[in-house]
Amino acid sequence: MFPPVSLDVSAAIKTLVLTLDLLGTFVFALSGAVAGVRRRLDLFGVLVLSFVAANSGGIVRDVLIGATPPAAIRDWRYLAASLLAGVLIFFWYPRIKRLRSPVLIFDAAGLALFCVAGAQKALVFGLDPVMAALLGMLTGVGGGVARDVLLSEIPAVLRSDIYAVAALAGAAVMVTGDALGVPGTVSACAGAALCFGLRLAAIKLDWHLPVAHASLQAAEDAAKAERRNER
Repeated sequence: MFPPVSLDVSAAIKTLVLTLDLLGTFVFALSGAVAGVRRRLDLFGVLVLSFVAANSGGIVRDVLIGATPPAAIRDWRYLAASLLAGVLIFFWYPRIKRLRSPVLIFDAAGLALFCVAGAQKALVFGLDPVMAALLGMLTGVGGGVARDVLLSEIPAVLRSDIYAVAALAGAAVMVTGDALGVPGTVSACAGAALCFGLRLAAIKLDWHLPVAHASLQAAEDAAKAERRNER
């Protein structure tokens, strides 16, 4: 007879969450590095963008809820995952760019994971459900916003297909399940699945939120007139 094996379920779940979190960090860092290479930044600039894209949302969330120092700067593995992604893109971009579709899928998976993980962490720190859902969304999209700001662009989450809305929907499912007493694992899986499904559907079906229908020529004329007045 073999002795019974004692399995620390809590430690196993913690390890799994950390692994998925680092995977999400890695795939988001890929998107930042790709943006840097496309703008012809040097190696340092690409590495900065990879770290910013992967960790800004989590850092802002942790600072807002008082989880300091933030995990992204407390645990060296987050930095290592970000830098590894940046180096891979910088030196092997011509080959990696062929994997656009898989990277989009991994990005959607990272968004799904981060939105529910962010919401759950906010709930643990005592935030109300509405703010926890918003912080879950921030965790998922914050890195992309910071990346675009550094590149002097309008953040993609404000002008492209369904992204922030998918993250908010996933986080909302997480906090709603918590309010109803649903087990955290079930709520997290449901929220992540919803976010992942919405994101993939938006990519495949080209879903967008409504935008203002203004005359492009009129907008350009107004901008030219404003510049003349400034002179």
